[in-house]
Amino acid sequence: MLDIKYIRENPKLVEKSSLDKGAKVDINKLLILDKKRVDLILKRDKLRSSKKQAGKPTDTEIKLIKESKIKLEKIEKELSPIEKQWNEIMRSIPNPALPEVIIGKGDGENSVLRTEGVPTKFDFKPKNHIELTENSKEIDLGRGSNVSGSRFVYLKGKIAQIELALINYAFDILIKEGFIPVFPPVIIKSESMAAMGYLEHGGDDEIYYLNKDDMYLVGTSEQSVGPMHAGEVFNESQLPLRYAAFSSCFRREAGSYGKDTKGILRMHQFDKIEMFTYSRPEDSGKEHDFLLSIEEKLVKGLKLPYQVLNICTADLGLPAAKKFDIECWVPSQNKYRETHSTSNCTDFQARRLNIKYRNSDGDKFFVHTLNGTAFAIGRMIISIIENYQNKDGSITIPDVLQKYTGFKKII
Repeated sequence: MLDIKYIRENPKLVEKSSLDKGAKVDINKLLILDKKRVDLILKRDKLRSSKKQAGKPTDTEIKLIKESKIKLEKIEKELSPIEKQWNEIMRSIPNPALPEVIIGKGDGENSVLRTEGVPTKFDFKPKNHIELTENSKEIDLGRGSNVSGSRFVYLKGKIAQIELALINYAFDILIKEGFIPVFPPVIIKSESMAAMGYLEHGGDDEIYYLNKDDMYLVGTSEQSVGPMHAGEVFNESQLPLRYAAFSSCFRREAGSYGKDTKGILRMHQFDKIEMFTYSRPEDSGKEHDFLLSIEEKLVKGLKLPYQVLNICTADLGLPAAKKFDIECWVPSQNKYRETHSTSNCTDFQARRLNIKYRNSDGDKFFVHTLNGTAFAIGRMIISIIENYQNKDGSITIPDVLQKYTGFKKII
């Protein structure tokens, strides 16, 4: 959440930045609640301090203590619902976009920063990824549906080997770049999910919730990596601290409304490699560019056509202050589709998680958190096998993956 002091001093600015993200937040109501909250906290703290007596109290003091206790209980009862409302509004306020971010009303106003490569052309009618694996059933949606329902799949045989190759290819590069590999939990406590900023403004519609346990399945591994250092204080020399996390991820895809239901573009369960960084505030802009450069390095290595998008305010989501997407070319759809995203969340998540660093003078500051997709495996498989298909129905394996697969072609 934002610093309440900043909100008090800049109410109109916070209200506008929220509207730029498509979130209507009642800042005036928040400030009224905030004043009541602060007044009650001051009264409560004054009564608490007056109750502390040295030695044995006199009868008069005992009477005053009892009266203070009654007053304290009354204040606590009045304060509780105010703090609840205050917290709800505070958590609903989005992280303001950075000044350079385009103000837009939807994803149609995202801008293309650059295009790399030329969309793949064929001298035959290209097949989609399901048609290409129809005979082998190595992308087995039918059995996935039988066992788990729609939008679940079995990846088998050589397609499964492509996934393993992508994992090894990515981690070989990421480890050399200083990322620490981690396999995080995929089920997290509700307070951890809330702290990462994914439950407000309908975000919980996308997330699988385990009601009996009050826990969530992660939709991206950053949701379990971010809280890993909750409540901790880094030394400045430890930053930037970079993790590369592999996990299965789970999404309801509640907002797809029948779109992309064929194939594996939008699955309820998919595997993903996610980069996550804890950074000094003054370095987070440079770190964001670095994460984007790693994403581009991975895609360029596969020799896939792609474009980089600069994301506008309305498409940022609650925690991100700035975001870039990469879209790879999908021949069967004759367009680019999102495969990567990288966000700078500034100190928004760190405040909720209470993650700080100590500088050389001993002063403490909140870190900045950043995330970026290394590979969303299913989407990369689509782009690879469709772009590398041949007229006879075979699929050539990208050069950089061949040493991991042990074969050059799927026949």
